[in-house]
Amino acid sequence: MKQKILVTGGAGFIGSNFCNIHREKYDIVALDNLFLGTPENLNPEITFIKGDACRMSDLQKCGDHFDFILHLAGTSSAPMFTDEKLSEAYRNSVESFTTMCQFALKCGARKILFASTSSLYGNNPMPLVETQEVVPPNHYSVTKFLYEHCARCFQSTHKELDIIGFRFMSVYGPNEEAKGQYANMISQFVWDIAREKKPVIFGDGNQFRDFTNVADIVRGITLAMETEKKLGAEIFNIGTGATCSFNEIIDQVNVAMGKSVEPIYIENPVKETYVRGQHADISKISNVLGFKPTVSLSDGIRAQVDNLDISRIRETSSDLFREK
Repeated sequence: MKQKILVTGGAGFIGSNFCNIHREKYDIVALDNLFLGTPENLNPEITFIKGDACRMSDLQKCGDHFDFILHLAGTSSAPMFTDEKLSEAYRNSVESFTTMCQFALKCGARKILFASTSSLYGNNPMPLVETQEVVPPNHYSVTKFLYEHCARCFQSTHKELDIIGFRFMSVYGPNEEAKGQYANMISQFVWDIAREKKPVIFGDGNQFRDFTNVADIVRGITLAMETEKKLGAEIFNIGTGATCSFNEIIDQVNVAMGKSVEPIYIENPVKETYVRGQHADISKISNVLGFKPTVSLSDGIRAQVDNLDISRIRETSSDLFREK
């Protein structure tokens, strides 16, 4: 009998990639409220349930037993924490995590795996390593820091349950269309150029990120899920250990698309909290789980271009969000 996995946020970007990759090996249920997801992202063989991870009743609709829960639901981007919707954003993020943890006990799960964020590091010294002291620079990262501490508290009283968090670097790949303006910069640059628009870059474009393909994110999560090692309440970076500037990304996208579109540079309106650089130390996940990134940036961008379907893209405004 196949082991069962519940993926909250399962019709979203990372969730759908995880589900599609593992659909033959595992019995998977994807739960999603479709705020930033769409059932179109999922292979038809995957069980999809529309619902909210904040509600125990919706989680219970998914089934009464799961071996693993991958929690990707909750408010998922710093720009969503606006002054007007601050309380709602916090409530959605925190309530979904704590409710999911309670459900994990009810359904006999052996492991919870959840998305934290590299945003926690802010402008810490690089390479970014899990042992660094972090001071969350924005509301979004505050909620993820809470996840990590909540996981430690929860696991300390339920030691049979591993609760493993992942600080994803800058993730890109297929199935981001439903995220619209919250998508990664690589996707937004591809979409802009495909629509004959000049991509907008804050500042000089020399800011850099550890751009990581979603297939490698799934690989890292899977290693933690499938290992026989007892991990407790562990936290891992998942990245490539390499960096690329926004200017270099524009160059690579142009090459992949056979274009020569120049970006528009404007003054960066994000002052104190803007992250200039991101460079992950991935030695921990490599040493503990044997993780090694496999998708080169050029291959990942080429795949983005080759699989482009403009008709699926929600309306975007790529100059509004520069913190990805």
